[in-house]
Amino acid sequence: MGSGTRTRPTPSRHKNGLEDHAEAHISIWKEALFGAELLLLHASPVYYGFGIPRGNGSAVVVIPGFLGNDEYLGHLNGWLERIGYRVYMSGINLNAECPNLLIRYRLAKIVDKALRETGGKIHLVGHSLGGVIARAVANQRPDDVASVTTIGSPIRGVVAHHAILSAANVVRTQILREQGSKVLPDCYTARCTCEFICSLKSQIPQSVLETAIYTQDDGVVDWRYCLSNQQECNFEVPGTHIGLAFNASVYALVAKRLHLANS
Repeated sequence: MGSGTRTRPTPSRHKNGLEDHAEAHISIWKEALFGAELLLLHASPVYYGFGIPRGNGSAVVVIPGFLGNDEYLGHLNGWLERIGYRVYMSGINLNAECPNLLIRYRLAKIVDKALRETGGKIHLVGHSLGGVIARAVANQRPDDVASVTTIGSPIRGVVAHHAILSAANVVRTQILREQGSKVLPDCYTARCTCEFICSLKSQIPQSVLETAIYTQDDGVVDWRYCLSNQQECNFEVPGTHIGLAFNASVYALVAKRLHLANS
C-alpha cells in the first residue's frame, strides 16, 4: 500500500456515529481506467450468466450513485434480468436530492410496487451513494428486504476526494435553496438528524443479508469507510470506484449473495 495515497483522514465523529465530511488523500486519476473494466466485463463468462447461480424471479431495486442516474447502471440492470431477477430501477434522473425526501417520496413507491408485483421480499443494490441510501431503506423496512448490497458506498461517513466534497457542497446549497422548508438545516451532512441519517447508525437486522463490496484502489472515497462493522460481510475486489458498476468480480459476488439471501 502506498503511504502517500491511502492515509486515513481524521474527521470529527458525531454523536450519531458517522464521520463528517473530510478530504481523503487518494488519487482520483485512476478512475480514468474504468473503461478497461467495462471491456473486461464483456469478455467475462459471468456477464453471460455462466458459472454463477441463477435468480428466482425476486425483485431487485438498483439505486445509482452521487450525480448518477439509472442509465449508467444499464449493464448491471440488464445482467440481473438475464440471470433471473426482476429489476426495478430507481427512477432517479440525477442523484442530487435530499436522501430523506428521495426515500420518502420516490423510492418508497418503487419498493411498494416491487413488493406488490412479486409478492416477496426485495433485494436492494446500490452503487456509491446509492448503496448508502439502500442501507437506510433496509434499516427502515427490514420486514420487506431480503438483502442489501452496497458497492463502493461510504456507509460510515463521507470521506472523499476534495472534488467530490466540493460537488456535494454545491448540491447541499441547492437543496437548502429549493427544499429549505422541507429539510433540516444540516441536510446533506453527517450532522443532520433526519430519519435517513438516524437509520444509517443502526446495524443491519440479522434478517437482512448484508454485503459491502469495496476496492482499495478507490479514487473517489476512502475505501475504509465502505466497510461494514460485520467483517464477514465485507468483500474486496480489484478496480476503480466508477468501474465497480461494470466489474465482473462485483457481478459474480452480487449473484452469489443474492442467491444466498434467497436460500
